[in-house]
Amino acid sequence: MTKPRYLTKSRFKLATECPTKLFYTGKRDIYSDQSLDDPFLRELAKGGFQVGELAKQYFPEGHDIEELDYETALQKTNNLLVQENVTIFEAAILFENLFIRVDILRKTGNVIELFEVKAKSYRGSEGLGPFLNAAGNRLNASGRSYVLDIAFQTYVVRRAFPDSIVKSYLMMADKDVRCSTDGLNQKFRIKKDADGRTRAVASPGITEVDLHPHIITPLAVDALCGLAYDEFGGPDVFEETVREFATRYELDEKIPPQPSKTCGTCQFRTTEEESGRGLRSGFEECWRETFSLRSDQLPDDTILPIWDFRRKDSLIAEGRVLMSGLAAEDIPVQGDAMPGISRSERQWMQIRKQVDRDDSVFVDSEGLRSVMSSWNFPLNFIDFETTAVAVPFNKGHRPYEHLAFQFSHHLVHENGHVEHKSQFLKAVPGEFPNYDFLRALKTALETNNGTIFRYAAHENSYLNHLYKQLMEDPNPPSDRDSLCVFIANVTVATANAPEQWHGPRAMVDMLELVKRFHYDPRTKGSNSIKKVLPATMGRSDFLKEKYSLPIYGSADLPSLNFRDFTWVVERDGKIVDPYQLLPKLFQDVDTEQLDLLSEGDQLADGGAALTAYARLQFEEMSDYERAEIEAALLKYCELDTFAMVMLYEAWRAWCSDTN
Repeated sequence: MTKPRYLTKSRFKLATECPTKLFYTGKRDIYSDQSLDDPFLRELAKGGFQVGELAKQYFPEGHDIEELDYETALQKTNNLLVQENVTIFEAAILFENLFIRVDILRKTGNVIELFEVKAKSYRGSEGLGPFLNAAGNRLNASGRSYVLDIAFQTYVVRRAFPDSIVKSYLMMADKDVRCSTDGLNQKFRIKKDADGRTRAVASPGITEVDLHPHIITPLAVDALCGLAYDEFGGPDVFEETVREFATRYELDEKIPPQPSKTCGTCQFRTTEEESGRGLRSGFEECWRETFSLRSDQLPDDTILPIWDFRRKDSLIAEGRVLMSGLAAEDIPVQGDAMPGISRSERQWMQIRKQVDRDDSVFVDSEGLRSVMSSWNFPLNFIDFETTAVAVPFNKGHRPYEHLAFQFSHHLVHENGHVEHKSQFLKAVPGEFPNYDFLRALKTALETNNGTIFRYAAHENSYLNHLYKQLMEDPNPPSDRDSLCVFIANVTVATANAPEQWHGPRAMVDMLELVKRFHYDPRTKGSNSIKKVLPATMGRSDFLKEKYSLPIYGSADLPSLNFRDFTWVVERDGKIVDPYQLLPKLFQDVDTEQLDLLSEGDQLADGGAALTAYARLQFEEMSDYERAEIEAALLKYCELDTFAMVMLYEAWRAWCSDTN
């Protein structure tokens, strides 16, 4: 039986990002789809399953429709809606060729309330403010997708039930509310059914004390829905747009592409292996069709990969989409007072190397040497793994407070000796890790006075969060003052901090050094350590000679998790990405899906680790499975700091070679 081609809320959201995507979705036998298609895995990583299950607890009278089949779900919903008053979870609503599942629907007489539950935090005291621009008359970019979601559902329900009054709400974790009890988050667990379906279940032990005050609260958004309709030109134009999307999808017709900078992250691309299997790239088809480009020009020769370039949309609208077509006035070169190359100079370096097919690496050895001369040995390289859980561990804490559950720490001595010095991982279900994390980090870094390194702002920002958490904790640890002094010693206060400081051992950001002193065209404009490291390994004779031998984890190069390991491995004439040499983090998740967890804007590079942490917290598993995941986590985090070490070693070797 052919599944009906209805426009659902997920497809509507996809169409608002790019209408052409409606044609590609559902055609995985023809087009490659690089999206994370496991909704539970995605929600697990963001903490969404807890939010959804806790929200249901506030409606004890609710009826849960678990069936996925359209017709069955619709029949069950309609049978319940004949009641005067009823609450339904996952209510199925159909109007013509529009189909939605409402997280929570409450019918009271002729009033229908829709509650869309989101794994997002907000402050109830701010009202609609976080969803609006500064003038308060338009949706802002950060909240737009949430509002469009509920606006579409509201439209469908109003059309399906024209005689009803429809009211709409977003239900989100309210960071103004403190949790009233300990251990609430452990009352939501992951269960795998016999049919292989994974879902969240709430413990029968949840009490009224657990639920009050509500930490998931509703925000009335009818006014925001009105602004969403206005973005399309008003309710009538919104309706026309929805009908076009639905009709085109039902008839399997392609909406003409309208390329923009968002094409740079299009999910309908092919890997080399997928192209070999005959899968097609929707991204390439759109750009070939619109701009008459060749496949060998996509995407590398276009302006899409240019780092931190903010004029992409205007140039795309003009049809000027190739780097070779850029003029000096498009990116005016501007120097600055900082050592190394400026932002615009780096952009032009990327452009010229791509246009000229210049594969050579740029390293400002003189600039690096100058910076490196100020560092104190031993050098400390650290990396954190962090998350934020929706439901707090302890009484008195707020939703989505930051959690730091793991770090790795490498040392490099002045004579070049490298050692994996220390590490921390705390993933015991229900145990708040932050203060033990801080104590372990303090112990590790206070054993010497050497320079400390991070990659990107994450570690500095997170320690600032933990400082604030310590200061606001209603039941602070006895060593709060010493922990706060330590944090201030190794960080710079963020702009929104209540007090400002610049610690004497403030961490050095290697990402900023890459931006100023090092560019490799093989990274295609990316500055992620996971792109910079493989490129650097392929360039550095020092790294290839040293790490092509099984010395990592030996007496000469100690490791806490590896033994006699070889990092430089060549296959088909290319050095293998070292992250591909690590063991699988999950045996039941495809490598491709795991990679996607580490790519999105919301999950970023730590997506796989925070998902692993969530599984360790909430999934029933054997001691063996738990030990395997923890061992893999330790190796992943160790490589993150060792990647920084190898980057430093390559720089040091290059600087020595130019003496």
